[in-house]
Amino acid sequence: MRILLTGGAGFIGSHLCAMLIEKGHNVICMDNLITGRMNNISCLLEEASFEFINHDVSRYIDINGPIDCVMHFASPASPVDYLKYPIATLKAGSLGTHNALGVARRYKSRFLLASTSEVYGDPLVNPQPEEYWGNVNCTGPRGCYDEAKRFAEAITLAYHRSHGLDTKIVRIFNTYGPNMRDLDGRAIPNFIRQSLEGRPLTVYGDGSQTRSFCYVSDLIDGVYRLMNSNINEPVNIGNPDEMTLLDLARKIIKLTGSASSVEYGPLPVNDPKVRRPDIGKAKAIFCWQPIVRLDEGLQNTINYFKKQP
Repeated sequence: MRILLTGGAGFIGSHLCAMLIEKGHNVICMDNLITGRMNNISCLLEEASFEFINHDVSRYIDINGPIDCVMHFASPASPVDYLKYPIATLKAGSLGTHNALGVARRYKSRFLLASTSEVYGDPLVNPQPEEYWGNVNCTGPRGCYDEAKRFAEAITLAYHRSHGLDTKIVRIFNTYGPNMRDLDGRAIPNFIRQSLEGRPLTVYGDGSQTRSFCYVSDLIDGVYRLMNSNINEPVNIGNPDEMTLLDLARKIIKLTGSASSVEYGPLPVNDPKVRRPDIGKAKAIFCWQPIVRLDEGLQNTINYFKKQP
């Protein structure tokens, strides 16, 4: 297939680019490099089946066809980024999704939207099934990301119902692995960077809030299976093994052999207290479940960060 992948120089997008090329597809990687990095895709630039376009998806997307699939991953995705770029985040989810859907409609291609577990907000149900409508503060500081993705899901399904577009929606839960930025602001890169530098690991609140961490190779395998499935409704992809952030910090200290301690900071506004995917739908429809154990994935990620300047 010839695939347009927006946000392709980002953390997850870059892994998707490499996997798609390895499977024999032609990839047009589009990114404006606000949070994406050329280093993530530098090894792909010499590939005949890979093309990079520096473009902001909130502006009209002009691609010469044919395009067989559009995968829309463009958006700031960590709290540090979307709190710094709230308007760009909202534009990527609204105008960007509209423009990407326009390309898919123009070429009658399938469309896959990268959504997020953040559509569930601070959930009152745990684990979170796809049928749960969520508990989101639309005017809070995190609302720019949560509501952008909720709108993106709504317009994606509107295109499916009104225009018959073959759409897919993946709700991505906490994902980690190589190509994350050390100043990403999310828990795993923060903890690894602090432990490798021998500094205290910053845990917000009392550390009892939970997350479920999925290694990036498992995540992109699930995304690829969803892309080739017949389902049009949202599907959770994530690891259902739940743990507290305090336990995660202690585990990373142990794996790095660091002498770091743990220090506590104020809990961010609207920070979710729990996060765990119900992956029953992914298991039943396309036989997906994560296989990389947390210790193995964390060690791979630690080794990646050790090699970074």
